[in-house]
Amino acid sequence: MTQATSSGAAPRIAVVTGAGRGIGLATVRALAHDGFAVVAGSRTVSPDLAATTPDVLEVDLGTPDGPRQLVEMALDRHGGIDLLVNNVAGTAIPAGGFLALDDGGWRHTVDLTLMSTVRATRAALPSLLDRQGAIVNISSVNARIPQPRLVAQSAAKAALSNLGKALAEEFGGRGLRVNTISPGPVWTDAWTAPGGPRDVLARRAGIEPEDFTDQLPGVLGLSTGRFTNPEEIASLVVLLASGLVANMNGSDLVIDGGMIKSV
Repeated sequence: MTQATSSGAAPRIAVVTGAGRGIGLATVRALAHDGFAVVAGSRTVSPDLAATTPDVLEVDLGTPDGPRQLVEMALDRHGGIDLLVNNVAGTAIPAGGFLALDDGGWRHTVDLTLMSTVRATRAALPSLLDRQGAIVNISSVNARIPQPRLVAQSAAKAALSNLGKALAEEFGGRGLRVNTISPGPVWTDAWTAPGGPRDVLARRAGIEPEDFTDQLPGVLGLSTGRFTNPEEIASLVVLLASGLVANMNGSDLVIDGGMIKSV
C-alpha cells in the first residue's frame, strides 16, 4: 500500500504503458515530478526508466494478459489508480504496401496499439471509477491522415481515438475523464533509427539522412519549423490529469506543429 507523504496526503497513482523511452519515459518523469507515484510498464526496462520510478514491470503489453498484470501491480502496491496513460503502440510497416501486410502484421499493430488500451482500461476501470480518476490515451495525427506506409497504425489509432470518446460518453457521468492526445511528428529515436522515417524520406530525396534532418520539418509541413518534443506531450498529460481542466472530457488534443491544416 502507498505510504502517506510528509504532508499527510497519499500520492496520486498513475499507470503508464510503453514507458521505456520517448513519450512514455517523458510522461513518467513529468508525472513523478508532479507528485504521482508512477507504475510503469515496458517490454524493456531501460536504466533511465528504472532511475525514474521504483515501480517498473517488464511486460509484453501486446499479450492478452500483459496489461492486466501491470494494472494489478499498481493495485497490489498502492491500493488504487488515479490515472491511466495508454501510450504503448506497435507498427508493422509493409515494404510492399497494403497487399504485403499480412494478418500477423495487423495483429501485432492492433494488439499493441488498440487492444492493450482496451485491456488496461478494462482492468483499471473499477478503481478509476471509485476514485473518479482520468484516462489519457496517446493517439496520433495519423488517425486523421491517410498514410499508406502506416496503414495498420493509422487504422488502429483511429479506433483508439474513437474509443476514448466512447468511454468518455459512457462513464463521464460517473466522474471519469477520458481524453486523447494526438501528436504529429515527435523527435524520438523512432525517427533517427536506421531504416526509420528520416532514412526513408532522405532516400526519396536523394540526400544523406544526417544532412536531411534540418529539412524534415519543412518536408512534413510543420509550420512551426520543428518537431514536437516528448516533454511537450508529457506536459499535456500532466495538465489533463491535474483537474485544472476538469470539464474537458472526450476531447482529442492535437499537437503537431501545424501539420494538419484542416480537419
